[in-house]
Amino acid sequence: MPYESEIRVGLAGYGTAGAFFHAPLIAATPGLRLAAVVTRDPERAGRVRHAYPGAEVVTSAEELPGRCDVIVIASPNRTHVPLARAALGAGLPVVVDKPLAGTAAEARGLVRLAGERGLMLTVFQNRRWDGDFLTIRRLLPELGPIHRLESRFERWRPVPKGGWRELGGVDEIGGVLYDLGSHLVDQAIQLLGPVSTVYAETDVRRAGVLCDDDAFVALTHANGTRSHLWMSAVAGRLGPRFRVLGSRSAYVKWGLDQQEDRLRAGERPGGEGWGVEARERWGELGVEGDNRTVPTEPGAYQEFYAGVVACLRDGAPPPVDPRDAVESLTVLEAARHSAATRTTVALETR
Repeated sequence: MPYESEIRVGLAGYGTAGAFFHAPLIAATPGLRLAAVVTRDPERAGRVRHAYPGAEVVTSAEELPGRCDVIVIASPNRTHVPLARAALGAGLPVVVDKPLAGTAAEARGLVRLAGERGLMLTVFQNRRWDGDFLTIRRLLPELGPIHRLESRFERWRPVPKGGWRELGGVDEIGGVLYDLGSHLVDQAIQLLGPVSTVYAETDVRRAGVLCDDDAFVALTHANGTRSHLWMSAVAGRLGPRFRVLGSRSAYVKWGLDQQEDRLRAGERPGGEGWGVEARERWGELGVEGDNRTVPTEPGAYQEFYAGVVACLRDGAPPPVDPRDAVESLTVLEAARHSAATRTTVALETR
């Protein structure tokens, strides 16, 4: 059986995604070993050597084949497709941070190449393991058929942080629509199924920013349910993270899942209380005048890389089907077109 020993992981990129998400989750996953990290930045290289002394630091993704058994791509969005194509061409399974690509066509090409090569291709959609999202899945029977899902990733960042996500052009695949929207659209489709129409509004609100920093997307799903999705860097007052309106009940939840903050603070899955949310942050289930607080499911980002191990060792399905990324990118492309033309875009549903 392949991968009977530890699976060596090569990580391409040690920015925010690589340093705060992928590297610590890889290191915390039984069966995986962070073997090599790509970075050209001397300061980041020093941080890698301090945090992961067993990992080799290299300056190019071309140096990873031979040093690893699977490649994780956490580099800037514009590099996802060429690096993934090169890794698959070298016969290596691949994990790609979201978004998988800039277009659905490019993503479809990667899925086809992985299938031809018989290699795992999966996309890091960690927000499928947010505690609030898992809670909604648990509550679906009590909510009844959903009328509308409202979902927000909002921040208050009136002063731009800089970097390619804000200052790059379209070729950089920056902006909140593709960044935060990749999560919101994926979650909406996972909960409510295929999308039939897309309407969107995108704006650039801050001086000096070249990508959308404020966006709204309205989806009509094939089953008639609607999703209203907000993503913003300029929200001075934040709305609820989720408001789910069902035919029998409703669920309202404020505040983001805390796993990201805990990873940034240096905590790791497996530590005491990992993923457990404080009672005062729990959401409410019910109807007007009759609500009750419901516990939030423990968040479980560690399940993604556990799924990678299961896929490579046992032949299990990948933790995220890359075809889901094709579907989400189809919606995001339609949203961009809708915002540009001020029209509602119809999609073919499966």
